[in-house]
Amino acid sequence: MKAKSFAELGDVRRLLQERQREAERREAERRAEEERLRRERELFTRSVGRIHALKERGLAEVPRERPEPVPFQRRLDEQEVLREAISDEFDVETLLETDAALSFRRPGVGPEVVRRLRRGEWVIQAQIDLHGLRREEAREQLAEFLREAVRHGLRCVRVIHGKGNGSPGREPVLKTKVRGWLVQKEEVIAYVQARASDGGNGALVVLLRPSNDLARRPASASAP
Repeated sequence: MKAKSFAELGDVRRLLQERQREAERREAERRAEEERLRRERELFTRSVGRIHALKERGLAEVPRERPEPVPFQRRLDEQEVLREAISDEFDVETLLETDAALSFRRPGVGPEVVRRLRRGEWVIQAQIDLHGLRREEAREQLAEFLREAVRHGLRCVRVIHGKGNGSPGREPVLKTKVRGWLVQKEEVIAYVQARASDGGNGALVVLLRPSNDLARRPASASAP
């Protein structure tokens, strides 16, 4: 019984010794850390001189609204894509219908779609007026307008290109260019000359493909 008690006392003594050594080790680490911080403070003071805390002025800190980041590079990339997407060299005359208004419909789009568009059965949801713009400005603004129209789910829009009365020789240069640009845009499935009440031969009524169709179907698919 005594031998067992002596053994237990030895275990307790060793446990206490281990705890004491652990406490001494931690204390040594703490002192070393304090010494390191003290030396760093001294080095900082010698480098920059003594510092003094600013007096409390009792002013409230009002958070400032940060402006939204402007994706300049993305805009430049999109403008470059828009410039490349529609060409002035495209010969649109070969794709136009042989009616008086020179309407356009993509392959697979039935003639009834053009007739309904000409009768005004689709409500014009937005328009862009290119009249008076230079050719490059008109091309970029038209491409941007179509992209935004599809993004917002619009189906029928009006493009005002003017009648060319103010152009040299009264030639409707922009009118011809706009027709060619529209044919090259995948989102355009048909267009007709506007009715007299909607601008006549100075505007086009354009039917756009649904935005979800652009991701699912080729441009030659049938219109709804």
